[in-house]
Amino acid sequence: MDELIDESGLPQPVAAALMQLIDRIGEAELRSRQRIAELDILTMGITFTVYSDGQNIDRAWPFDIIPRVIDGSEWDEIAAGLSQRLRAINMFIDDLYNDQRIIADGVFPADLLAASVNYRPQLRGIHPKHGVWAHISGTDLVRDDDGKMYVLEDNLRVPSGVSYVIENRGVAKRAFAELFERQRIRAVDGYTDELNRLLTSLAPNGVADPQLAVLTPGIFNSAYFEHSFLAERMGAELVEGADLVVDSDDCVYMKTIDGHERVDVIYRRIDDLFLDPEVFLPESMLGVPGLIRAWKAGNVGLANAPGAGVADDKVVYAWVPDIIRYYLSEEPLIANVPTYRTMYDDERRFVIDNIGDLVIKPANESGGYGILIGNRATRDELDQAVAAIEADPRNWVAQPILALSTVPTLVDGGIEPRHVDLRPFVLTSDRSYVTPGGLTRVALRKDSLIVNSSQGGGSKDTWIIDGMYEAGPV
Repeated sequence: MDELIDESGLPQPVAAALMQLIDRIGEAELRSRQRIAELDILTMGITFTVYSDGQNIDRAWPFDIIPRVIDGSEWDEIAAGLSQRLRAINMFIDDLYNDQRIIADGVFPADLLAASVNYRPQLRGIHPKHGVWAHISGTDLVRDDDGKMYVLEDNLRVPSGVSYVIENRGVAKRAFAELFERQRIRAVDGYTDELNRLLTSLAPNGVADPQLAVLTPGIFNSAYFEHSFLAERMGAELVEGADLVVDSDDCVYMKTIDGHERVDVIYRRIDDLFLDPEVFLPESMLGVPGLIRAWKAGNVGLANAPGAGVADDKVVYAWVPDIIRYYLSEEPLIANVPTYRTMYDDERRFVIDNIGDLVIKPANESGGYGILIGNRATRDELDQAVAAIEADPRNWVAQPILALSTVPTLVDGGIEPRHVDLRPFVLTSDRSYVTPGGLTRVALRKDSLIVNSSQGGGSKDTWIIDGMYEAGPV
């Protein structure tokens, strides 16, 4: 289904004003606005990094001017479902690092946890503030041809992309100023205030005005633009591991020309294993020796908490509906995509017998890497996937090939439908905040289902609109 155009070729009600404007100004003017938007992106230095042949290549952020539009009442239901999901997931993570009641009660298999590459046994017995481990999450959603949104996967370690949500909106406001004047489009630029509030809530007890820091691997990281963007917007320090030290008092300090300054909360954008060479990889040059010791002592807040990635696993994903029922005694408000777990003999047999009709995913890859779409794969690729599944059944899942929704997109041949997904960002502490919309990623190649920018995808602004949408004078 197309989210803006119905089967008869008429605009969906929520998109009436947008599509009327596009029809009135014509393709030539739309392309002119697209070129101005791209110039804005270049001028502002909005980039992302692609790793290619061992090189880091900065590219201008790919942006399509035609936005995705979603009705506000539908979004309220989605946001409630996302908040519910993250409440349960955080209870699940906290349980795994403590009592493991969900395993004792037979709801979650012990052998699945034992084989998890993202479980950190060094952190057993810790209860982070608010009981929250995954403070910042990016949940990928897709709309199937039944019109419903489904959760495709959870990103709970160091999810990226929210800076582009905010920057896309600035570009779109300039491109479609007349529509922002006459429609109630929910704002997204409050995110950094909400993130600041969340991080402040993680400060050690008694610290009223905490020093915040964003810990980055450095300028060669693919998400460095976002790290610097968020630090600047929040008034936080942007630091690398070498800028920090844990002193004998188990507190974290930033090295400055005036001496050491205490750091109270760290928004870390470094993977677990590189965070602290005293606890994880001894050879890590990116982290801070003693950081976990300071965190355990309650002298610094960390977001996301190390170890949160135990639930960021495409196999664990299959249990999230049961996790919601177990911890909240509620039915999930947003459904998972049906998922086959090849660790079980009967489900593995079904996957192998029907592999040409399924999407095959590795448990812990990201960025669209390692995914095989069965009906677009060669026989050799299918045979290799079967061999990989049989060699390591715990590392794979399979899902039906969804008919992902489309949104009109400006491409070389005109305006054509392209497949999209959506990554809203959820902040969880003593309360929950869901971005109004999120990062819509679009597969710019015709018929492609891969939306990741690193593999040729682009992005769109996402409008959550309240009120009436009737087309009128623009």
